[in-house]
Amino acid sequence: MTTVNLSGVTVRVMVVDDHPMWRDGVARDLGEAGYQVTAAVGEGQQALRVAPAARPDVVVLDLQLPDLPGVAVIRGLRDILPEVRILMLSASGEQRDVLDAVKAGATGYLIKSAGRQEFLDAVRRTSEGEPIFTSGLAGLVLGEYRKPGGPRLTERETEVLRLVAKGLSYKQIAERLVLSHRTVQNHVQNTLGKLQMHNRAELVRYAIEQGY
Repeated sequence: MTTVNLSGVTVRVMVVDDHPMWRDGVARDLGEAGYQVTAAVGEGQQALRVAPAARPDVVVLDLQLPDLPGVAVIRGLRDILPEVRILMLSASGEQRDVLDAVKAGATGYLIKSAGRQEFLDAVRRTSEGEPIFTSGLAGLVLGEYRKPGGPRLTERETEVLRLVAKGLSYKQIAERLVLSHRTVQNHVQNTLGKLQMHNRAELVRYAIEQGY
């Protein structure tokens, strides 16, 4: 079995879903792919209770839970583990659900109809801090939420920001814009500095809210 590492440490994942068969299947797929599943629970309150001990790097979280709304669980997890990365795995593709999750602190949003490999790739990229969206979801949100103003970004920084908001990796952005990987990184770092943000998850939330 290949072990998935983040900075030399096995990536720890917590799965939160109230459907036992789905939850067990997701946990099994993650384990077979080399992730360390530190907890698999069916309720939001339970997730918040076990998170301090489980200390996941990534939480795979269902939006609809029997006891707490998904957005409440996101906020609670962020309070407990500020650096945790949260990938929503939901049956809902409604733009309001997507926006609410992202604004609450979710790193990305994947529809449950995604294939196994797409899901595992999304978890890997989420563990690396990339904002991941099922194709088309970011566009739904961007089409409605467009706000003027904000810090002045260069044309190239704005272009890179739009692609970051769509969930493209640095490599994909570099290929799309015919730039080097390092140049793309520099544009992202400059944009983070101008916006006084710390990571790509914060950047994609800003991009969605501002209509990039």
